[in-house]
Amino acid sequence: MKCYKKDYPRPQLVREQWENLNGAWSFAFDDRNLGERERWYCHFPEGMEIQVPFTYETKQSGIHREERHNYVWYGRRFSVDKARLAGKRYLLHFEGADFLTKVWVNGQYAGSHRGGYARFSFDITELVREGENELAVKVEDSFDTQQPRGKQRWRPESFGCWYVQTTGIWKTVWAEYVPQCRISYVKMTPNLPQGCLELVFEVDALEEQPGDLTVEAVVSYRGRLINRVSSALLSNSVRTTIDLTDENSGSLEWGVKTWSPQDPSLYDIEFRLLRQGEVVDEAGSYFAMREIRIDGPNILLNGAPLYQRLILDQGYWEDSHLTPPSEEALVEDIDKIHALGYNGLRKHQKTEDERFLYWCDVKGMLVWSEAPAAYRFSDYAVSEFAAEWTEIVRQNYNHPCIITWTPLNESWGIGQVKTRRDQQHFTEAIYHLTKSLDSQRPVIVNDGWEHTISDIITLHDYEEEGKVLEARYMDMWDKILTTEVYHCGIKSAFANGYSYRGQPVIISEYGGIAFNNDDSGWGYGNKVNTREEFIRRFDCITTAVKNLPQVCGYCYTQVTDVQQEINGLMDIGRNFKVKPEVIREINERKIGYWRSF
Repeated sequence: MKCYKKDYPRPQLVREQWENLNGAWSFAFDDRNLGERERWYCHFPEGMEIQVPFTYETKQSGIHREERHNYVWYGRRFSVDKARLAGKRYLLHFEGADFLTKVWVNGQYAGSHRGGYARFSFDITELVREGENELAVKVEDSFDTQQPRGKQRWRPESFGCWYVQTTGIWKTVWAEYVPQCRISYVKMTPNLPQGCLELVFEVDALEEQPGDLTVEAVVSYRGRLINRVSSALLSNSVRTTIDLTDENSGSLEWGVKTWSPQDPSLYDIEFRLLRQGEVVDEAGSYFAMREIRIDGPNILLNGAPLYQRLILDQGYWEDSHLTPPSEEALVEDIDKIHALGYNGLRKHQKTEDERFLYWCDVKGMLVWSEAPAAYRFSDYAVSEFAAEWTEIVRQNYNHPCIITWTPLNESWGIGQVKTRRDQQHFTEAIYHLTKSLDSQRPVIVNDGWEHTISDIITLHDYEEEGKVLEARYMDMWDKILTTEVYHCGIKSAFANGYSYRGQPVIISEYGGIAFNNDDSGWGYGNKVNTREEFIRRFDCITTAVKNLPQVCGYCYTQVTDVQQEINGLMDIGRNFKVKPEVIREINERKIGYWRSF
């Protein structure tokens, strides 16, 4: 897209004047939690060096110590150009730091943020000085199972499908010079039937009188102007709509270019803020026109049934864990998932680097966006989750690749949701909270089982014999979609008091096949000994799912091995275990129910 800048961390609101603060920082453990009392933010202790944004647990950090440390400190110097700052503000951004982050600039407190997965920012204009400045960051983390932690372990050793913890800064740190009066956020909602884009601008106007300001949006497609719109700013936010119909654009059914995995058409859009006709702020972005909705047992993309061939993607790398080693590594993962014949992925228990979502937008990869889970239910857990999930949904709302929100998984953190009304109320609240922020996308509240209210019903089934799997659903369909146990004596599809209401059904976890070449690792079911045995089993279970007339998609576990879990189609180094064209042929073979899609 026209706004694209390599390594720019916020691809949907791009400005020119920015600085990447990744690289070598000073680092110290603070196991006795003395740093604030001893004012380390003024006199950083002699310690180690770390490569930000890699956490101390990883090889790429330069430290690679996997034991838990609840309090860690970071320090670095950075320069500010007062000439560039004249009439502007200086913003400091953290794409992700886990869990409680406190920031000081030149010994003065700048602010704090709770939560490990969403972007947060500080305006440090009043704290910086010309030339060299001192930045100190303290991050507090723990093994507390009440905080959203995803796949991070809460014991000294990794176990099951939980891996080495991620402590501290794990995404890009950066800064930008912005105007005093600026666009802070734009919410873009495609209205495909009406052929228009709905916009909500949020503006930081400081001391300005809003009546003196105007916002403008200019849309183009492949370099050709489509339309522009401007609206007077009467408060710190304004709603407007821009018409996209263009008879000469080679229009589709709704008179606009639509986004899909087969043809991921994207529009460029430029945002401007004007004071009495003079531009005071501008930023580049992009969007897509696509509609995702539920129609009885089907999921429709742009009005047509969508059969989803998804793969579970946990987003781990061998030497950097949750942090992608580079932007190129993100692109490589998307390309290899496409090479395997999948049209989408379920980003599991992680809010990925936003550059990943950019490339999914560009390359036409469908994404289910999932929240990292907590593992104990309490008032504290409820409030932390709701706050962080709100940040995540707002941050990633504009990405067309995201077609489903999945806030909860397998009753993690809501272990008694089957029978307890307080936990059921929580799931309903999160469903409606998500819908209040995004009324268009489907929401799966508790992926896998024990659903309460949900737009899609999802089932997890790691049966290793295709014939057994297919017969189970063919013979017991009505019983499966009740509060009775549906397979292997594990969990029922619904919590008590809830029932199936004709929603689409997807097998959102299955497979998990591991090779018998690593006794220390595990997969689901028996391990296989040869590639031929793997292909036979993969083909049988995938074909069985595709033969189910009631099911409109699947999600295979998983893309890559992750630490002790060795059931990926690739190893942790992104090497295919089986030729991708073989997997692709099985995924794309049109059989059973999928013939109609």
